[in-house]
Amino acid sequence: MAEPKTKYDRQLRIWGEQGQAALEKASICLLNCGPTGSETLKNLVLGGVGSITVIDGSKVELGDLGNNFLVDESSIGQSKAKCVCASLQELNDAVKAKFIEEYPETLIETNRSFFSQFTLVIATQLVEDSMIKLDRICREANVMLIFARSYGLTGFVRISLKEHTVIESKPDHFLDDLRLNNPWPELRRFAETIDLNVSDPVAHKHIPYVVILVKMAKQWTKSHDGKLPSTWEEKRAFKDLLKAKMITTDEDNYKEAVEASFKVFARRGISSNLRQIIDDSHAEVDSSSSDFWVMVAALKEFIANEGGGEAPLEGSIPDMTSSTEHYVNLQKIYQAKAEADVLVIEQRVRNILKKIGRDPDSISKANIKSFCKNARKLTVCRYRLLEEEFNSPIQPELQKYLTDEDYSVAVGFYILLRAVDRFAANYNSFPGQFDGGMDEDISRLKTTAVSLLSDLGCNGSTLTEDLINEMCRFGAAELHAVAAFIGGIAAQEVIKVFVFYAAILLKFACKFVLLVILVVEDETIEPFLATFSTAVLQKAFLKTVSCSSQNNLSPCLGLSSSMALITSLSYCHYNAGLKLEVLLRRWFSVMMACTYYRAQLCEWAAFRGGLKPGSLVVFL
Repeated sequence: MAEPKTKYDRQLRIWGEQGQAALEKASICLLNCGPTGSETLKNLVLGGVGSITVIDGSKVELGDLGNNFLVDESSIGQSKAKCVCASLQELNDAVKAKFIEEYPETLIETNRSFFSQFTLVIATQLVEDSMIKLDRICREANVMLIFARSYGLTGFVRISLKEHTVIESKPDHFLDDLRLNNPWPELRRFAETIDLNVSDPVAHKHIPYVVILVKMAKQWTKSHDGKLPSTWEEKRAFKDLLKAKMITTDEDNYKEAVEASFKVFARRGISSNLRQIIDDSHAEVDSSSSDFWVMVAALKEFIANEGGGEAPLEGSIPDMTSSTEHYVNLQKIYQAKAEADVLVIEQRVRNILKKIGRDPDSISKANIKSFCKNARKLTVCRYRLLEEEFNSPIQPELQKYLTDEDYSVAVGFYILLRAVDRFAANYNSFPGQFDGGMDEDISRLKTTAVSLLSDLGCNGSTLTEDLINEMCRFGAAELHAVAAFIGGIAAQEVIKVFVFYAAILLKFACKFVLLVILVVEDETIEPFLATFSTAVLQKAFLKTVSCSSQNNLSPCLGLSSSMALITSLSYCHYNAGLKLEVLLRRWFSVMMACTYYRAQLCEWAAFRGGLKPGSLVVFL
């Protein structure tokens, strides 16, 4: 067996040894091991989670061979949980795996305490009533819960936790922590050693912009009652002072100073978000508090005392025009200040741990250092109970998105995914699940959806006929390509929860995976490719695309503008008369820029001997 550092080398570079250790301690329970559950757990097993328990009471049927690659012909008639568990164990023998042949709904109803033994539960393909009950059980047991469901060409992933604390939130845009508006003594003294009026033109154009701004800000405050520029006129005047210091027009360091002058104008102190976190009731810690809140308590003390109203310094500086000597010295000053702040907070953490009766060394120095470096970007996510979301939605928001062209399709599927569960409860089957009676199912689903909207306080709102028709045509099917995509997202969120690495993907109650499926034939491939352009991808909404096909599949689905970045290309055959499971397993991913779609798809289609009638090209 390979050593963990070799085996998990690539992921260790992302979340480090501590993150990997958290994964290896995790005990995960999977409810229902159909394609969605199997794909989710496959990703986690390959990632090296500690142990898995697969719960499923069904037997492997012939239809499972077409959408679940963890079972084969020899599995037919056997316990699905047993077969999937055995296949998962083969992927990574370091993971402890066991199965229980039982229907999840039975455990939820009869053995509530069963779930308390796990770190996290992944519940797939559950209907609304079971989801609500399981959510309440896991909340009471303080067990993390993630729901995942694929339904035809759509689906969802939802996280349910009391609280998720994030240290490395990695926001897209965040101001450098340079403290130009509040420099500490060592930075001021360093700035004083450099003369902005130096006669040497080479030296003048290699003064770091940090030094320029610190000195010019000091000069400004002397003539403005100790105040930094605040009004638009003052800010413009400050920039004019910077420009006046330039000797020649090619001095990049002064141009950088002008562009970065807004950092001098930034408000001192901590952000409102960080203020909210340190003032949270959880910052009053006791022996049961998490490491995160212990460090927050130490941070609060630091800000009120040694920090002088500021968070600990991050300790890094961006690239800038500078002499090597100035840049290295400046870097050392920032690093020294950051290290000093870490030592102060570390001591406060040790004191707090001792005070609450815990081992003073139970939180590692590496964790404290990471916390200090990211202190300004801390995030705390809390989630409502699923029952509250379903019974007491934020009605104005829901109404707004129902009428918004960019979001109406996603919200429409959200409503319909709830409506199909009501439909199933009333008629003992999902709409379109069986041949015949499609028109009747469409009418019934429409009535059910209108009733649900009324219960949610959206009287008068309606869903488009296209969405309702599509939902019935899905027939509650789990397509492998869709299940694989949703399973990948679910697994990604599980890892984020365990390693406290990045902000949870789901900022809203649910995140829907909306795929674009286009049906093509040999004679229509070129016209299709000709219209599949970057401009189309960049639109936030893609109108219905109709293509000739024996399956007449022309879905009207939402398309995120992020699709323009392109993540993968997948192919599968949609003709049940052929060996569907073999073709499904050949689907592959290619990372490529949008402009390469045409060439790559044509080249691949030629390799496959052309796209046959009824084929699906799935862009994920």
